[in-house]
Amino acid sequence: MNDRWLIFKRNFANFWKLFRRSRMGKIGAFLLITAIGLATFAPLLTPYQPTDTIRDATGRGLTFAPPSVHGPLGTDDAGRDVWTQLVYGARISLLIGFMAGLIAMFIGSTLGILAGYFGGKIDTLLMRTTDVFLVIPDLPLIIVLVAVIRQVNSNIPPIAVLIAVIGLLYWTSTARLIRSQVLSIKERQFVARARAIGAGNAHIIRKHILPQVLPLIVASTVLIISTSILVESGLAFLGLGDPTQPSWGTMLNFAFDRSAVSNGAWWFYLPPGLAIVWVTLGCVLLGNVLEEMFNPRLTSHHLEGDQHMVVRQVETTTANSRESSLTNSIRGDSR
Repeated sequence: MNDRWLIFKRNFANFWKLFRRSRMGKIGAFLLITAIGLATFAPLLTPYQPTDTIRDATGRGLTFAPPSVHGPLGTDDAGRDVWTQLVYGARISLLIGFMAGLIAMFIGSTLGILAGYFGGKIDTLLMRTTDVFLVIPDLPLIIVLVAVIRQVNSNIPPIAVLIAVIGLLYWTSTARLIRSQVLSIKERQFVARARAIGAGNAHIIRKHILPQVLPLIVASTVLIISTSILVESGLAFLGLGDPTQPSWGTMLNFAFDRSAVSNGAWWFYLPPGLAIVWVTLGCVLLGNVLEEMFNPRLTSHHLEGDQHMVVRQVETTTANSRESSLTNSIRGDSR
């Protein structure tokens, strides 16, 4: 346990040393953490509920009240507080994004590892299945699936339908990325040594392959989360979300359906649009930085021996340079 803690502590220290040098990574982390904090502490950030109607002194509902009349973001056409819908909508949008991203990560990582490690017919079958999902247009298929599932069984919550459909369709990029990395890792020396001492396939995948590709899986998952949030917002905007649960996409759908643009109620549709951009930009920046940091060219493993691969590569390059210099010197003397 102590050894594992020391290894984790050392790896985290190395990660933080690299991450804190990246300005884009820190900006992406700030954007994402801010959105998560907004969703987590929503009840503390507003005294209202998303369904509460804001009324004036005479008891009338404040419809399309600007922020100057009712702060901080005014009200919608039904007199509900826009800020309250925004912070509570963050919960739904982030929940769908994270859950769908985790499902896509699990499916893509599992299939990618199996295809890359076993190869042969298994690799061919899994990759041809991935190709089929890649060529199918995502948005039309999602719209058809969501509509069909709702008609077949109305007892399934719309949020669960969105999570399942998005997660089951956006695993292909992760599968291809992990497969290409596993194809390289399984030929490494530490895997050959593990096989030589009698380790089985399950043990090699769990103890040697998975830890090597895990950082890449995390980076890919962050990018999938941003895609899931965008897809959920688009589906909710088209009316395929849950109208009883506030989300950023549902807010946009209500704003455009209820003539917020023609009434000049910019505070109704602009905040959810900016919130979607805020979160997706944070996920993209953070995911790109993590993907750059967790380069597939991994450097070392505990079964590699005392020297790292990078060191051996440098030594090999140095030896080749010395050999080349010696050859040129001999040729010069012979002339």
